[in-house]
Amino acid sequence: MSVQHYLKMIDNVSVAQRCHAAAALAHIYLHSDLDADERRSTEAVLTLLLDDPSPKVRLALADVFSTSAHAPMHIVAALARDQIEIATYVLARSVLLSDTDLVDCVAGGSGDAQKVIAARARVSFAVSAAIIEIGETVAVMELLANTQAQIAAVSFRRLIERFGHVADIRAFLVDDERLPADCRHALAMCIAEALCRMDIVTALMGERRAARVTHEACVRASISLVAATPTEEYPALVEHLQLRGDLTTAFVIRVVAGGKIDFFGAILVALSGYSLVRVRGLLIDGGTVALRALFNAAGLPEGTHQPLRVALQSWRGIATGKLVMGQQEIIRRMIEQVTPDSAATVPAAANDDLLSLLRRIHQEAIRESARDHALAIAAA
Repeated sequence: MSVQHYLKMIDNVSVAQRCHAAAALAHIYLHSDLDADERRSTEAVLTLLLDDPSPKVRLALADVFSTSAHAPMHIVAALARDQIEIATYVLARSVLLSDTDLVDCVAGGSGDAQKVIAARARVSFAVSAAIIEIGETVAVMELLANTQAQIAAVSFRRLIERFGHVADIRAFLVDDERLPADCRHALAMCIAEALCRMDIVTALMGERRAARVTHEACVRASISLVAATPTEEYPALVEHLQLRGDLTTAFVIRVVAGGKIDFFGAILVALSGYSLVRVRGLLIDGGTVALRALFNAAGLPEGTHQPLRVALQSWRGIATGKLVMGQQEIIRRMIEQVTPDSAATVPAAANDDLLSLLRRIHQEAIRESARDHALAIAAA
């Protein structure tokens, strides 16, 4: 049929016939060897079909054009902004939609349209950022379920800021291996705060005790997170802890007592202004005077210097094979270095007396060791 014939029949046939004609004309445009005038005329008729009162006609166009890289861009763009049943075809499959087009569709579309975009086979960093910044909850959940989606660290941070209170999104994030360490820490804090606010928890424990237990659990979770964090992510995690106010003296003591010396080095780099190479060298073989200067530059209270040096020397000996001891013995050595006077020099930010803090860490280490031993016996 000629293009003129299509134009004549459009206004005088049923919806089903117009759908068939639209699909046929779209196939002709894509697969027939048309000259310039015929192509221009065909494209004009296809454009006219965008105004058809029946969504079924536009759906027929979307079905054909959504899988082609040679479809008319203005028609694809229009279909992408049509009602969701039609737009889904194009938003989910069309390779013609650029990141800019998709971001515009996220900004102007419904939650359903955002969800379709989030499920695309390829979702760029820019599109993910747009969904996280302005998308609805269903779209963000779809994005997290899409393991092929590219999500930048800064977008994960913004995601937790916007949706950290949503339990379903927290559940997705817990198992997401793409989550940076600082975001994982922020997620842990969100989970802890949510648990603390639960009516059953406050009823059983009371608000004050629930808050204290939650805080202690958060600190232990932070220490455990350090062990699972790649070295290259240490600076970001340290900065995150600083911004939250969690990089306290008590936290530093726990880090060293637990043998996280590389992370301790990252903390010292951030607090002292020394280079990583210099800090690393001092931690490996620095003497008393050099370590004191480093700790002073980092702003660590003087009363903590001797316990930290003793722990550091012990971990050095273990690393070189000169000493054989466990965490409990190292913490006991740290306790022996603390006098009432030195404990009093620790600032209130540590939220605890240094000696009682070390004793509590020692008790936790004993309990953890006993727990591991019991599990080993049960597994034997």
